[in-house]
Amino acid sequence: MTFSFMGAGFFFSSLLQIFPEYSCTIKAVAVKSIWGRMDSIGKYRIIKELGKGATAVVYLCHDPDEDRQVAVKLVRFDQENAAVSRRMRKLFRTERAVSERLIHPNIVRVFDAVVEKSQAFIVMEYVEGTSLEDFCRIESMLPLHRVIGIIFKCCMALDHAYRQGIIHRDIKPANILIDKDDNPKVADFGLAINIKKDMDRDSTFVMGVGSPAYMSPEQLKSYPLNQKTDLYSLGVVFFQLLTGRLPFRAKSQAALIYKIINTDSPTVSRLNPNLPKKLDAILKKSLEKETYSRYNNGAEFAKDLASVRYKIQGDEDEVLVEDARHFSILRKMDFFFEFENVELWEVLRSSIWRDVGERVTLMREGESHQIFGILVAGEVEVSVAGKAVCRLGIGEPVGEMSYLYKRDPTHSATVITITPCRLLEISMAALALASEELQERMQEALVSRVVQRLRQANQRLAEMGAAASQSDEVIAAADVRGKFSLELAAE
Repeated sequence: MTFSFMGAGFFFSSLLQIFPEYSCTIKAVAVKSIWGRMDSIGKYRIIKELGKGATAVVYLCHDPDEDRQVAVKLVRFDQENAAVSRRMRKLFRTERAVSERLIHPNIVRVFDAVVEKSQAFIVMEYVEGTSLEDFCRIESMLPLHRVIGIIFKCCMALDHAYRQGIIHRDIKPANILIDKDDNPKVADFGLAINIKKDMDRDSTFVMGVGSPAYMSPEQLKSYPLNQKTDLYSLGVVFFQLLTGRLPFRAKSQAALIYKIINTDSPTVSRLNPNLPKKLDAILKKSLEKETYSRYNNGAEFAKDLASVRYKIQGDEDEVLVEDARHFSILRKMDFFFEFENVELWEVLRSSIWRDVGERVTLMREGESHQIFGILVAGEVEVSVAGKAVCRLGIGEPVGEMSYLYKRDPTHSATVITITPCRLLEISMAALALASEELQERMQEALVSRVVQRLRQANQRLAEMGAAASQSDEVIAAADVRGKFSLELAAE
């Protein structure tokens, strides 16, 4: 049995009259049933739910007047928390006012906004696609030319917003949608401010809005904001899309805020040696602590991006195929058996594949190169003081002692190729910036191999050594066993 909205209301009212002792339960079921079967919001007919957050639900709806699909964000106000409700009403009114001035192909259009006593909803352009959140993980990163193209268009969108006097204040992956044609759409201007009006008195952090991991230092300090705060946040998103991690990470919010304000971010080429070096300078400028050192506007940011994009676009498909092939090779190796896929992708992003011929010295005793490697193909000889120690083959680490023994980072042995080899060369500096999970997994795998080699070395030493001395206790135990055996034989 189904009920219309009005019919359901009458039905539950009747139940309350018949069973007043169950009023709390009946009211709860009524609310769930009535809203659960809600088939429209205002004049907009609900097609399906698109997503749900802590404070709002987004529906795909049909606009009967324009005969088009739209996204409707619905918020119901908490009558028991008047302060939160007032803030939500303000954000909705802000988004409506801002949207009237932002007409740009890379900004989500807002068509309507309604604020009522118990609820509010915003009617927006429906973007068929996903958000950039889906591409911020190490195992699902986008090709470089797509990343640069997306950030380029976002730069131009923010530049347009600033020329209209608008600062977004909450640029993050979740607020950048990607349509089916790979066009980004900056969304959610509900936290935006009109800098001509609010610049001297607005404080994002004190108000408790925004996302700290993407906030600029001046935003965290509650300083006056300008367009450069959005460019900083976009730089953080750019960094994450390139590396699969945030430039600043910490175990607590207080520690994170300290890092954002006081420490420099790592260079992306250290985290991923395959990236063009020019990106380091672009990221450095976008993530400058002081606003006067940062990009002046989105157009300036975009101009630098364009100079990188067109140099690498033609090779990108080949790089993707190569990445997939490399991942498949590592996935089959015993050394990486315990590694999660995401950790394996992180290894690939922070390493270089190096092909070398035979009789080539990979590492020399006493030198420090801040690298170690895993043999993917071929065979090498390890020697100390001119004496051969062992030969290593596929899946074996080389030079790992300089990574494991922090007190002395120099190589303790010389490694020379016996046959043509392929080496997965891992930068210790890049690994130090990797996730804690990967560092722990790598440490465990390397220590395990060192222990195996130590056991093998002990076995070889035992074969070459003299007979071992026996203690008095061992001799006495042997005498007892011999005597016991003779007694059994006599019986």
